[in-house]
Amino acid sequence: MSAVQNEQVDAVTEYASDEEMVSDRIADLVEYLVVSIVDDVDSVSLEVIDGDLSSTIEVSVADDDVAKVIGRHGRTIKAIRTLSRALAARLGTSVEVEVLG
Repeated sequence: MSAVQNEQVDAVTEYASDEEMVSDRIADLVEYLVVSIVDDVDSVSLEVIDGDLSSTIEVSVADDDVAKVIGRHGRTIKAIRTLSRALAARLGTSVEVEVLG
């Protein structure tokens, strides 16, 4: 990671002081990535379910956009999950991302 990226992640870490804020910051990342992929931006909604040790982010998109979010052989959703887990690890938690049609 570059120095600028490290500073940005450190700023996120400082800003996200409690567990609820941490999951919201990860959800913001997921929302940013999904909105940039889909055609129907207005149909994108996220639900964050906080557990004791981890959080689940359920992403709802239009039926026509589900395939775009998943990608060929699941590559796109795998990349989104990887980025989300990397940020969650930096923030000291774990996260799962699920796509709903």
